Amino acid sequence: MVTTAEEKKMLIQEVLDAYPEKAKKNRTKHLNVYEEGKSDCGVRSNKKSIPGVMTTRGCAYAGSKGVVWGPVKDMVHISHGPVGCGYYSWSGRRNYYIGTTGVDTFGTMQFTSDFQERDIVFGGDKKLSKLIDEVEELFPLHGGVSIQSECPIGLIGDDIEAVARKKSKDLGKTVVPVRCEGFRGVSQSLGHHIANDAVRDWVFPQSDEKKGELGYEPGPYDVAVIGDYNIGGDAWSSRILLEEIGLRVVAQWSGDGTLNEMMLTPQVKLNLVHCYRSMNYISRHMEEKYGVPWLEYNFFGPTQIADSLRTIAARFDKTIQENAEKVIAKYQPQADAIIAKYRPLLERKKVVMMVGGLRPRHVIPAFYDLGMDVVGTGYEFGHNDDYKRTGDYVKDSTLIYDDVTGYEFEQFVKALQPDLVASGIKEKYVFQKMGLPFRQMHSWDYSGPYHGYDGFAIFARDMDLALNSPTWDLIKAPWKQ
Repeated sequence: MVTTAEEKKMLIQEVLDAYPEKAKKNRTKHLNVYEEGKSDCGVRSNKKSIPGVMTTRGCAYAGSKGVVWGPVKDMVHISHGPVGCGYYSWSGRRNYYIGTTGVDTFGTMQFTSDFQERDIVFGGDKKLSKLIDEVEELFPLHGGVSIQSECPIGLIGDDIEAVARKKSKDLGKTVVPVRCEGFRGVSQSLGHHIANDAVRDWVFPQSDEKKGELGYEPGPYDVAVIGDYNIGGDAWSSRILLEEIGLRVVAQWSGDGTLNEMMLTPQVKLNLVHCYRSMNYISRHMEEKYGVPWLEYNFFGPTQIADSLRTIAARFDKTIQENAEKVIAKYQPQADAIIAKYRPLLERKKVVMMVGGLRPRHVIPAFYDLGMDVVGTGYEFGHNDDYKRTGDYVKDSTLIYDDVTGYEFEQFVKALQPDLVASGIKEKYVFQKMGLPFRQMHSWDYSGPYHGYDGFAIFARDMDLALNSPTWDLIKAPWKQ
């Protein structure tokens, strides 16, 4: 079993020795052991994956349609291109919402222009225009349309912006073209950025024009929750706490969010950013143009919940600050009871993570609250600023890996011998076949919410179920039998 920092550094070198020289030189920069006190984790990030290795990244289309735009519930999101991308991304992340599907909400529906060979040859602009007309006829209560470009659109040069401008004028509704062709950038991260830019260029200008028509009277305690996708109800459990301390949540997007809430956001007093990676771009824009400050918060586990509530409250007056202390005191017995129940079952258990978005750092304190230890973590598509923030969460000698390959991850797990692997659906069955407890941390393995005090209770229960199920004693890797 590998435990010390030196042993982990040697492990990295052993794993790298399996690569050809060029690949080894490249991957060396993406693997490291965290040293306490350093300003970052010492890895390179947001670079192209090496052809031929098993990467778990998605594409720009996935970042835009699957993450940022897709959960906006009252809009119809058209996957413009062949049917495959739209089908694969169809309602995959459990973004809970309130509404009537097919009437005023469309999150679990799939709309595609279903490109055929003739569309590649002659272009799909007319087909797209006709599709938007059909959407208007069949679903007249939709709030607007987004056009999510797939790879062929960028290659053949469809003018989706012209179509968007014309149909918006014809219908009197918002139509947003999003140039998120999958080949752009090195991962889904650029898709987030492109989607944010589409909000900036196609939604906020309308917000400025309609400012007095949006039915909104600004208040002193107005906030927006940005970058919470309401997976398993996360945004709802977070919103409870924000409203209990006296804040008014004017908008939350994308999860359970609406186009109108997007338009209201530039008028709030503070933007609360949950997934920094996917939504920091639009938050920075609102700070620069509208003077709305933003703050990243973390509602995983009671330690971070209390810290975040105090940090948020500090941006407001004493009334909100006093309310925050009352709310923390109210829920502390509940958190203590959960820890008392589950910590004896989970203490000293080791965890290895590899996820996207914010989870490789934000979930760590929740594990710590339960007495567990995170011995390795990394991002699928993190940037340098993500790794700098990770240094605030991890302990000395934690193994850090960026865009880890399938081979590397498997070798690291074999050497570190964790009790639990917390990663994505693509890795789940590999490690379960190895007889290792696993939790799918992209969409909470069909459970959740995990945010907030209520979510922490579910998180603790799920970790206990995963680790202490008697079924693991009945499983042995096929190649060991």
